[in-house]
Amino acid sequence: MALTTMTYAQAASSALRTAMTADPRVVVLGEDVGRGGIFQQYQGLQAAFGPARVIDTPISESTIAGAGVGMALAGLRPVIELRVIDFALCAMDEIVNQAAKNRFMFGGQGRVPLILRMPVGLWSSSAAQHSQNLEAWFAHLPGVVVMCPATPQDNHGMLTQALAGEDPVVYLEHKELWGVSGPVDDDDVLPVGRARVLRRGDDLTIVAWSASVRLVDAVAATLAADGIGATVIDLRSLWPWDRQTVLEDCARTGRLLVVHEAVQVGGFGAEVAATAAQATGCRIARLGAPRVPVGYAPRLEAESRLTEAQVVRAARALIEGPSAPAR
Repeated sequence: MALTTMTYAQAASSALRTAMTADPRVVVLGEDVGRGGIFQQYQGLQAAFGPARVIDTPISESTIAGAGVGMALAGLRPVIELRVIDFALCAMDEIVNQAAKNRFMFGGQGRVPLILRMPVGLWSSSAAQHSQNLEAWFAHLPGVVVMCPATPQDNHGMLTQALAGEDPVVYLEHKELWGVSGPVDDDDVLPVGRARVLRRGDDLTIVAWSASVRLVDAVAATLAADGIGATVIDLRSLWPWDRQTVLEDCARTGRLLVVHEAVQVGGFGAEVAATAAQATGCRIARLGAPRVPVGYAPRLEAESRLTEAQVVRAARALIEGPSAPAR
């Protein structure tokens, strides 16, 4: 196993380069992809593969997504760059009514092996139209796979797996993870829907995904210093999601805390919480952002950011509440 240190952006670019080298059907289209993309997640690809495979497009997300659906139906394997998830709202008809439903509505005669890259999440000083987490919208949409890589390794391995699929993938990379570095094994291809267990403890289970994984792992270290053992699970994928790993640990610890950066109201954490409650009867708490637009001013933006102190308080409240069910 050869490990290479890469940033989150470099890991994605490496996975895409490998796929494009192996399969001439893989193409990229989107705004500014020729110059590497706004986060340099396509760095060097147009120089390597030419403008016919790394295609700069007009500023029209509906056109980009619609062209991608057509390309996929015609036998190509397009990677669609929508810059940030906020701009995907301009392409919802193509995503929801075309990409997601084609296989079902035509009895499997057409397949749409399309990757929709939509960077998500808070992006410092970028305000309400560039800092959204709309993950729950797409998890609610039948017909798509939803992936949320949290590390350079996952961004490499999960994108590699997405590129090998036959259905549309909503691929959600966090806007503030692009510069994060870590070891990457090029041969580690991650199964779709398999969660990652970062640490194990006996007192509670904490579930998170995307950038929130780094936050809850730091919280677990703080709790461990006080003798509280927390299991930390990174879901990696919101659909399909790894029910077995989560439910087995919830049944063991008797307590579940779900943490996500998205607005708590109607968030995907509610799906995890309800499933765990029905299956295990464990005590549950959820923690997400308030239901407010993300502010531009730093003090307003901070109101939408979860802090380590908030998560520690939520975990302690869960621990110190009524006794958990017998394990």
